Amino acid sequence: MQQLKEILNRDDVRGVVRSLTGEVIEFHNPGVKDLFNLVATRRQVLEGAYVADRVIGRGAALLLVLSHVERVYAQLISSHAVQVLQDAEIMVDYDKMVQCIMNRDGTDMCPVEKLTMTVTQPDLAFEKIEEFLTTNKII
Repeated sequence: MQQLKEILNRDDVRGVVRSLTGEVIEFHNPGVKDLFNLVATRRQVLEGAYVADRVIGRGAALLLVLSHVERVYAQLISSHAVQVLQDAEIMVDYDKMVQCIMNRDGTDMCPVEKLTMTVTQPDLAFEKIEEFLTTNKII
């Protein structure tokens, strides 16, 4: 995990994954876009993986549960995300926990966190996030 934290500290990296085989995948876009794309196209690479990210909200946590990651580190994480990960028995470490992740303007809750607030099934969260990203032309 220390190696992933060091990679995460680079300016252009938003998140990083290390698979069981040692493959390292970096995320460069803010939000859940890169994680969602990885879950959608190469979910198996996340099984048993370690993930480090700058920000993890409930939506991202549900995607990580769906993918069966082993361990997660976040610089900033919502209490909702911590609960989701702990309920799935995924080890989670973080620097700062907040009640919820805010949108980029800081005026409201992150739309993906809000979208998944009542979702308990990871596969349903995947569908809702896919619809959100498609509707908003993010993917």
